Amino acid sequence: MPHALVVFHERDHGLGVRNIGSIAPALRERGYEVEAVTFESDGSTPSLDGVDVVVLMGSPDAAYDDTLPWLAAEIEFVEQAVAHEIPTLGVCFGGQLLARALGGSVRRADQEEIGFVTVESDDPALIAPGPWMQFHYDTFTIPPGATSIARTAAAEQAFVHGRHLGIQFHPEIDADVFESWAQGWERRGEREQVEAEVDVPALTADVAAREAQSRIACGQLVDAFLKL
Repeated sequence: MPHALVVFHERDHGLGVRNIGSIAPALRERGYEVEAVTFESDGSTPSLDGVDVVVLMGSPDAAYDDTLPWLAAEIEFVEQAVAHEIPTLGVCFGGQLLARALGGSVRRADQEEIGFVTVESDDPALIAPGPWMQFHYDTFTIPPGATSIARTAAAEQAFVHGRHLGIQFHPEIDADVFESWAQGWERRGEREQVEAEVDVPALTADVAAREAQSRIACGQLVDAFLKL
């Protein structure tokens, strides 16, 4: 059975596994064994032996914040996955991390994106126009040797580098993922700040209303990634 290693960014393992959302069942339905790990609290670098696919999930932290004690080790891990030609999918923070490991850069975006947004795609078979769930304040540059394949007016949305795919949006979103984000905001003391900027009840309802279609879109994106 092929092995997918999914890296989440959350010290609480329960929340971190929930953050993987519909990507985990999509991989399992396609015959993959899914292993979830984190650099934030596991204390060791996971082995790439026997790993067929790497998936890097989102994070409340910034991919350019080198004060994060675990970030250097994770960047090195991503560089090793790329060097070993293990197909890697980076989601939001994970896409930014992949871009950085490939020689691109990450910075604060001029405009945040929150909510469901339609993207301009050069390859709809790989990246459908959406709408896709967005929740980011940072953005990546396209790394050397990669091809930009989707964007919005606010940010680059997807790039391909060989068999690797970096995306800025959240295909994994479902009602439980969004609730896990809200619980994370609460635990980190960020909920009031988020609610001052975001209509959380309205977005919660929108996520729930789009959940079935979001799961289908996530499965289609996973299929397209695995075909790269």
